[in-house]
Amino acid sequence: MLIDVLLQPAWLVGCTFFFGLLIGSFLNVVILRIPPRLEWQWRRDAREILGADGTDSGEATGDAARVDAGEPQPPGIVVERSFCPKCHHQLSAFDNVPVFSWLLLGGRCRYCKAPISIQYPAVELLTAVASAVVVWHFGPGWQAMAALVYTWLLIGLSGIDLRTTLLPDSLTYPLLWLGLLISTVGLFVTPTQALWGAAVGYLSLWSVYWLFKLATGKEGMGRGDFKLLAALGAWCGLNGVLPMVMVSALVGAVVGSAWLALRGRDRATPIPFGPYLALAGWIQLLWGDRLIAAYLHFSGLR
Repeated sequence: MLIDVLLQPAWLVGCTFFFGLLIGSFLNVVILRIPPRLEWQWRRDAREILGADGTDSGEATGDAARVDAGEPQPPGIVVERSFCPKCHHQLSAFDNVPVFSWLLLGGRCRYCKAPISIQYPAVELLTAVASAVVVWHFGPGWQAMAALVYTWLLIGLSGIDLRTTLLPDSLTYPLLWLGLLISTVGLFVTPTQALWGAAVGYLSLWSVYWLFKLATGKEGMGRGDFKLLAALGAWCGLNGVLPMVMVSALVGAVVGSAWLALRGRDRATPIPFGPYLALAGWIQLLWGDRLIAAYLHFSGLR
């Protein structure tokens, strides 16, 4: 009886919303802690490579010197508890209640009164709303569970890209392989569609990158964007690649131009493209077939 009640649409969506708040809190940790851990790893790898090449360790300077001097490894994703980035005071459970703690504390640390970034409640609310929409759209079942993981990975990748212009392999590769594996049970697309979607997704942006570089001598986008579109292609199939590229390019052009104008930046300023790809990929997975059918109908092509 309890299971029947919980599977009712309103209950299911409501429970997913509150669970999404918790996942959003964890995604904030992912967004904030993965980049420093990557940078620490890169510095350590650079030191090892220089040592392997016979370079005198005394010549190391800057970041490499800090690693040589025993720079502590940044906190992990799961074990270490949250702390204030300003005063480094460990936060209590009451300070970590998604959204509500930020509101009750007035957006400031309880201990040092430093401002707390709006990113925390924004990511939590975004994750909760997006998760609720996914369950409302697919209903209870394997499709909803897979789409939730897809959604959470895209939010994590978008947050990191917005902050650092990085799309870590530690998130894009699992997203890609999950899409390919899920295609074997036909949840969203067939294995053939997933393979072609991943290949064409990667090669399309790879081609644009090299054409732009050959023409201008500059890099127009990061290589992580290739991998992200490949992952989205694995989930949405070959037919979804072109719509995702078109939607992300359109939204990116509009939002990016507005952001540059508001910040007074010139067009040479790098703009992360990952969040626009992620948004397009999320829309494609949920409503792509309907949107393509509507476009073909109104354009007279069907």
